[in-house]
Order: sequence, then structure tokens, then C-alpha cells
Amino acid sequence: MSGDPVGFVGLGVMGSAMSGHLLSAGVPVPGYDVDAGRRTEHEERGGSACGSPAEVASATDVLVTSLPSAAALLAVLDGEGGLAESARPGLVVIETSTLSPETKEEGRQRAAAFGAILLDCPMSGTGQQARDGDLVAYLSGDDAAKARARPVLEAFTRAQYDLGAFGQGTAMKLVANLLVAVHNAAAAEALLLAQRAGLDLEQVLVAVGDGAGGSRMLQVRGPLMAAGRYSPATATVATMQKDNGLIAEFAHGVASPTPLFSATRVLYEAAVAQDRLDQDTACVFGVLQRLVGQ
Repeated sequence: MSGDPVGFVGLGVMGSAMSGHLLSAGVPVPGYDVDAGRRTEHEERGGSACGSPAEVASATDVLVTSLPSAAALLAVLDGEGGLAESARPGLVVIETSTLSPETKEEGRQRAAAFGAILLDCPMSGTGQQARDGDLVAYLSGDDAAKARARPVLEAFTRAQYDLGAFGQGTAMKLVANLLVAVHNAAAAEALLLAQRAGLDLEQVLVAVGDGAGGSRMLQVRGPLMAAGRYSPATATVATMQKDNGLIAEFAHGVASPTPLFSATRVLYEAAVAQDRLDQDTACVFGVLQRLVGQ
């Protein structure tokens, strides 16, 4: 890609990892986060810290948002100090957060009101996968804007899927996250069975992972479960809880039954009850262990 600057708004676990790949490629990255510490870390990685989303928008024609909530996205777009205050005509906003379809559409409309084009482009992958460049982008929206966004996405994802009309990216992400939630819980359940049967969990991860019972969640979360290592989190229970709510609303809206997902949600609710909100979602293994007194 060219050496033109690419802005970043949201420099948390995902945003810092994604922007880090751009910085490593020599791309200037003006960035902003509400957390001053994250802005400092961005500077230490070679980025330039901005004082507001508006300042980021004034420095680039393409920027990426990685945000925790609907309120955060709307504030970044046209709140005080938001992109609307200084966006260049035709600014492309690559919106990578996992939010509801309704929030994404409101964001698209708000961006259009000040001449920007917002793309719905959530990421599939954990924080560690983001650091490894192993994310998958679910890209949807305006075709011309997607062409401008693709070189940026190629810098920090291993694959980019053009899903067509705006909103299809979020639909795909919610389908993917349903499987993440179920497969993560299934991995925990299987590893507990293996542990109580006296099997060596390291051997289980290798042998089962090499066969028909393997899954991506067993691969990336299984080692954390086996080690009982739930911090630092690659994806927190708090984030999973937020995403689970979005999945449930989405499925209800299209009248699609989700019996396995509904059963799985109980484990994440139990994780919350056990004060594990900031732990990695691999901690559902610990939730199950507590059920059997381990």
C-alpha cells in the first residue's frame, strides 16, 4: 500500500494490534483513544497521538474505528470533537467494531450527513490473532470505498471477504461469533472430561486437535484452559457478554432458533457471576471446574 497516513480511532487490544501492523509497514498512523495511556503507547510504537477524533480526521482520507459500544461510535462520528468537525470530503471510515446492525446503519447515515462513507467491516479473531496478523475482515458497503479500504485491510488481516451491501459484514460476524461462543464452551467441556478421566491435557490438545474433534477454539483457547491462564485476556468475558446479546437479538429478529447457543450462554452468565468479567473467555473451563469442586 502507499505511504499515505491511515487514521485509527480506538487503540485498545484490537486497535493497537491492527495499527501496529500499519506502523511496521512504515505507514504513518495518527491515532486517538479516550485513554491517555493508550495514546502514549501508540506514540511509543511510532504512531502520532491526536487529541480527538476530529484531529485524526483532519490528517487522513481513510481511517479505522475499533470501538467498544454503540455510544462510542456515535460520539466519535458527530459528538464533540468528532469526525464531523474536520472530516475531509469523501473520508472513508472502516468500522471494525462488533455492534448491532441498527447501530451500524445509524452510523452510516450519520457519516453520510457530513460527507463521509462508513463501511461495515467487523473483524473475526482474538486479540492475539490481531497481533499475529491472523484476522479475517468481513467487508460490506459502498464499492468505491471498499476499493480504497482493501489495501489498508490487507496490512493487518490475512483474508478479506467482500460481502456486498452494507450490513452484511455484521450479519456474517454475528454468525461467526455464535460458533465462537459454542465452540469455546465445547472445548472447555471436552477438556474437563479429559482431565477427570486422567488424560494429560497437553496430549489431548495435540491428539484431539489433529483429528475430527479439532476446532479453532480448541487450538487458540485450549492451551489457556489447560494452563488455567485467563489473564491477560485475548477477548474478555465482558466483550463476549456484549456480543452474545447482539447474537440473541439478531437471531430473534430473523426468527432463527439457537438452542445450542442458548445453552452455551449459561456458562458465560456463570462467569459473570463468578466475577470473571475481565478474564479471557477461556475461563469457562474454570467455571466448569468449579461446578465439580475443582
